[in-house]
Amino acid sequence: MALQTVWCSQWKPLVIMLAIDAAYAAMNIMIKKALDGGTNRLVLITLRQLIAALFLAPIAYFRERKMRPKLTADICVHLFFSAALGAALTQYLFLFGLQYTSATFACAFANILPVLTFLVALLFRLENLNLKQSVGMLKALGALVCVAGALVLSLYKGVALTNSTHGSTPAAHAAADIYTSRQRATATVALFAACLCYASWFLVQSKVGKKYPAIYSGAALTFLISFLQAAALSLVVQRGFSMWILKTKLEIATVLYSGIVGSGIGFLIMAWCVEKRGPLFTAAFTPLIQILVAVIDTSVLHTQIHLGSVLGSGLVIAGLYFLLWGKSRETAQTQSCEAKPTEGNEENKVQLQTV
Repeated sequence: MALQTVWCSQWKPLVIMLAIDAAYAAMNIMIKKALDGGTNRLVLITLRQLIAALFLAPIAYFRERKMRPKLTADICVHLFFSAALGAALTQYLFLFGLQYTSATFACAFANILPVLTFLVALLFRLENLNLKQSVGMLKALGALVCVAGALVLSLYKGVALTNSTHGSTPAAHAAADIYTSRQRATATVALFAACLCYASWFLVQSKVGKKYPAIYSGAALTFLISFLQAAALSLVVQRGFSMWILKTKLEIATVLYSGIVGSGIGFLIMAWCVEKRGPLFTAAFTPLIQILVAVIDTSVLHTQIHLGSVLGSGLVIAGLYFLLWGKSRETAQTQSCEAKPTEGNEENKVQLQTV
């Protein structure tokens, strides 16, 4: 019984996070291959959101049918912007950057998300930064190191550290070099914009969670609204039904896998891990996705890894952990300060009862 308790409290969240990170790494590789094969970005996003909504809808209905609050106009507006920032815009910009770079580069750049979220929260005074305290210095150092890593990723390519000549021709390598040089700057801007949209989504979602606490129903509605947003944009930008036909097994598998596992199951697992171990524990696993993607990227797609990507990734990951370390110490100090008055009150109660 004791072993089962230790497993559930300590090891189960760890194993689950490792499994979901591996699933996310595989998903990013599948999406990259599908995009390189000619799959339309908007079609992939639209169908993925629809499948996620259909997957979560019955779970939300049976799990929250007795506590689901009534939808109001104010809640619908918040859900609309939550869907736009957290799903439609973020995914489109990320897939745009992913299409014109490598999966390793895109995942490395995505590691700045926690730091960017901290900076956005700091701008809106939802976070504090006291440079006179050690925790404030740690958070500031983490933000600076992470930004420096993002700049290295964006501006410095460096020499190739891996050999990707297997199964390729010199002409294909020359074309890839030209393609990368032309699209790298635009892809970097798109990836940064995706992270900024997602960081802003946290602010909107915090209000959605207070106004509409049914988390599964809110997620299902968010995926449904983002499906309608992406579908409307797809019909405006590219008219015609031919692009909606999935022609290969890879396209079908990517849409189903990213919708069910990436969005649906991934959301449920992340929500469970945040509830059990907190957001810091969950955020600490984000660099693992990049490491797994890099391994698959070089072994399966034979993509070259350059010195700039390694140096930039190292700085981004170091900055992320400095920030998380400072945040965890700040949380521990806050909880300690809140516990002291409570303990004092309990002692006073005991003394009064004794008298």
